[in-house]
Amino acid sequence: MCYCENMKNITVSVDETTYRQARIKAAEQDTSVSALVKQFLVGLASGQTEFDRLAHEEQALRERIRQFRAADRLSRDDLHGRRE
Repeated sequence: MCYCENMKNITVSVDETTYRQARIKAAEQDTSVSALVKQFLVGLASGQTEFDRLAHEEQALRERIRQFRAADRLSRDDLHGRRE
């Protein structure tokens, strides 16, 4: 397998607090700050707005959830672990 794609490196300067918060967000998403920045730039370059991204994410989620029925809900007592 050969990864021959031509990639460009960039340098971004941010303050310590922003960097620390970005590292935390990246860790929460099990990724890197670099991957988050790349994801942002790809979206920016494609002209995709946050609304478009969320709409696409919602559609993908709806496609995965095929077997949902309101009748399958837990009762209020079951939800809160109440016993009679």
